Amino acid sequence: MAEEVELKLALAEDQQARFLRQPMLKQALERRVATLDNIYYDTPDLALRRRGMALRLRRIGRDWLQTVKLAGAAAAGLSSRPEWETPYAGHFDFSAIDQPAVRDWLGRPKLLARIVPICETRFRRITWRFAAEPGAVLLTLDRGWIVANGRREAISELELELDGASVHAIFEIAGQFAHRVAVTPAVLSKAERGYRLYSGVAPVPFRAAAVPLSAAMAPFEAFRRIALSCLEHLQQNHHCALCSDDPEYIHQMRVATRRLRAALRLFAPMLSEALAGSLRQPLAALMAHLGRARDLDVLLTEIANPVLTALPDEPRLPALASDITNRRYAARAQALAVLASPDYGKTLLAVLEALHPADANANGEISLRDFAAQRLGRLQRKLRRLAAATDPEQPAALHALRIAVKRLRYALEFFAPLAPPTAFDRALRRLSGAQETLGQLNDLTNAGTLLMECAGDDPRLREAVTLIGGWHGPRYASLQAGLARQQRSLVRLRLPKLAAEPLP
Repeated sequence: MAEEVELKLALAEDQQARFLRQPMLKQALERRVATLDNIYYDTPDLALRRRGMALRLRRIGRDWLQTVKLAGAAAAGLSSRPEWETPYAGHFDFSAIDQPAVRDWLGRPKLLARIVPICETRFRRITWRFAAEPGAVLLTLDRGWIVANGRREAISELELELDGASVHAIFEIAGQFAHRVAVTPAVLSKAERGYRLYSGVAPVPFRAAAVPLSAAMAPFEAFRRIALSCLEHLQQNHHCALCSDDPEYIHQMRVATRRLRAALRLFAPMLSEALAGSLRQPLAALMAHLGRARDLDVLLTEIANPVLTALPDEPRLPALASDITNRRYAARAQALAVLASPDYGKTLLAVLEALHPADANANGEISLRDFAAQRLGRLQRKLRRLAAATDPEQPAALHALRIAVKRLRYALEFFAPLAPPTAFDRALRRLSGAQETLGQLNDLTNAGTLLMECAGDDPRLREAVTLIGGWHGPRYASLQAGLARQQRSLVRLRLPKLAAEPLP
C-alpha cells in the first residue's frame, strides 16, 4: 500500500498559457508528457462511493493499470489517502490489497457482477519533477475533459504530490506559482466531478458541516480540524460564486470566513501569536469584500423590494432601487474580482500551510472537553450580563448582544460532538432564535445608513428613504417588543454538559 499526499489546485483555462510561461518551470529536474485515459467504476447505485472507495483503470501506452483508493483524509484541496496499484490483465484483481476488510468486500462475486463504468476522463498531463530535500515534489498540469452520462466538463488543474519530501515543500512550490497565476485549492477530485456528472445533480450552495471531535483531543488539533472544515466550506462555494448569479454562494463564503474568524477567537489561548496573526489580517480583508456584497443583497431583496411591491405606484422608489442595484452589481463585481485574483489563492495557501503541521506551542495538558467547558462558560457569562442589561432602544447595545449570541452559538456548534444531542438542540434553538431577531434588527438599523449613502443629496431619493423607513417601522417595533422575552430566555439559558468520553 502506498500513501498518496497531494495538493490539488484549480487553474482557470485562460490562465494555462500564463502558467506555462513561468520561469520556475525551467528549474525542474525533468519534464514528462503523457496522455491519460481513465475509467472509473462503481455499481449503478454507487455502492463503492458510499463506502469511500474509488476503483479506476488507467491506460498507459498499451497497458492498463488498476488503482483502488480509499477516502483517507482530505481538506481544502490537501489530501492523504491509501491506494493500491496493480497491472490490469482483463479482469479486476484485488489480491494485492493488504487490508482484508477492503479486499474481501471488493472481491465478492455479487458485487463484481454489478460493477459498471461510471465516468471517463481523458487529459494531457505534463509532469515536472522538482528537487525538495530530502526528496522531491511532482508538479502536474492536467488539461482535458470528464464525461459521464452524456455530460461533459473541462479539466484544468494542477497537482503537487510528495515524493519523499515534507509537506511544506508542496506549499513552497505552490506559493511561488500563486504569486503570478490565479490558482486556488480544489476540493473535488476528477472522480468526484465525474460522479456528479453521472448523477446529474445540480449544484447547490454548500453549508457548514459538523466536525468530528473527541473529548480527549488536544485543543489545537480540534482548532486545526475546525479551521480546515471552514476552508472546505469556503472552497466548496468558490466555483459557483464565480459562475452563478445566485448570491447565496457568496453569502456561504462569507459565513465560512466568519466561522473561521470565530474559531481563531475561540481558540486564541491555544494559538501562538505568529499563527493567529498570519491568519487574522487576510481573513479580515476577504470578509470586507464579501460583507459589502452581502449587505447590498440584503438591502435590495429584504429592505427595498418589499416596499416596491407594496407601493407599486410610488414614483420615488424605483430610482432609489435602481441606485441600490447598481451599487450591488459593483460590489459583487469587486468581490468576484478578489475571488478570481492571485491574492485569493495566495491567502488560502498561506492559511492551509499554517495549519500543517500542528503548532509546536499547542501541546498543553488540558483536554478538549475541559478547554471547551471553560470557553463556553466564559461566553455564557458574558452573554447573560449583556442580555440582562441591554436596552432594546439602544442600537449599539443590541449590536453587542448580537455579537455575544453569535459567538456563543458558533462555539456551541463547534463543540457539538461533545454534547448530548437533545440538550445541544435545545440550547441552539434559543440562540438561533435570538440571533435571528437581533440580526433583523441590525439589518434594519444598518439599512438606514446604506440607504442614505445611496440617496446622497437628492431630495427625492431622501424622501424614498423616509418612505422605506416608515414602511418597515411596524416590523422593527414588533421585533423590538418581542426581544424582551428572548433576553429573559438568554439569561436563563443552560448549556449542555460536555461528555468526558466520546458520545455513542
